[in-house]
Amino acid sequence: MTTPFRLDGKHAVVTGAGSGIGQAIAELFAAQGASVFVVDRDERAGLATVDGIRAAAGRAELAVVDVADEGAVLGLARALPPVEILSANAGIGHVGDLSNTAAADLDRLYAVNVRGVFNCCKAFAPGMIERRRGSVINMASIGGIVAVRLRLAYTTTKFAVVGLTKSLALDHSHTGVRFNCICPGRVETPFAMQRIAESPDPAQAYRDMAGTQLTGRMAKPAEIAAAALYLAADESAMVTGSSLMIDGGWSAGK
Repeated sequence: MTTPFRLDGKHAVVTGAGSGIGQAIAELFAAQGASVFVVDRDERAGLATVDGIRAAAGRAELAVVDVADEGAVLGLARALPPVEILSANAGIGHVGDLSNTAAADLDRLYAVNVRGVFNCCKAFAPGMIERRRGSVINMASIGGIVAVRLRLAYTTTKFAVVGLTKSLALDHSHTGVRFNCICPGRVETPFAMQRIAESPDPAQAYRDMAGTQLTGRMAKPAEIAAAALYLAADESAMVTGSSLMIDGGWSAGK
C-alpha cells in the first residue's frame, strides 16, 4: 500500500523558507521525500533551514532571492531543474488603518505580497504547464477572505493573492497544473510573536489575538504546513482554485 502524501522524486521551490510558515513547509516537504529549494532573501535564515533539513537526512539547497525582484526570480527558475511544486510564502505585514498607512506602505507590501507571488508564478508555472503537471500553493490569509481591523494594506494585498490564484486556476484548468491558496488565521509566526512580546502584557496580547478564533488559540506553523503538503501531494488531484481556510473558526460567523 502506498504511503499517503509522499513527495518522492519531486522538486519543490519554497519561498520565505527562512522562518515561520515557509520554514515549516520546507521541512515537511523534505521529510516527505521532496528535494527542496529553500528561497529567502535572508541568507543566514535560509541556511539555518537548509542545515536543519540536511540534519534530518533531507535534501535541500539554498537560493538567496528577493521575490519582489522579477529578474532574480526568473533567473532562479532558469538555473533550477524542472520543479513540480511551488509554495509561494514570502510575505510581509503592516499594522494600520487609512490614517497611518502611507502609499509607500501599500507599495512595499504590494511588491512582496502580490508582485512577489506573481513573479514566482510567472517564473515557475510555465514549465509546469508545458509538462502538464504541478501544484502551485500561494500563501494568502484569512485577511484575503474577510477584512481584518488595522490591516488595511495587508488585507488589500491578500485579497489580491486570492484573486490571482483563482484566476490562474480558471485560465489553466486544462493543463494539469493546480493553483490553490491557503488562508491562515492567527499563526505563531516570528512577526506575530514579536508583536506579542513587545506589548505591555504579552499574555493578554496573546489572548486578544487568539480570541478572534473559535479554538481559543493561535495555529502552529506546522499546522499550516500540513495543509500545504496536502495541496502539494497527488491526493489533492481534484483540488484547484480553492482558498483553504485554516483560521480556527474565525470566519465561521462572517
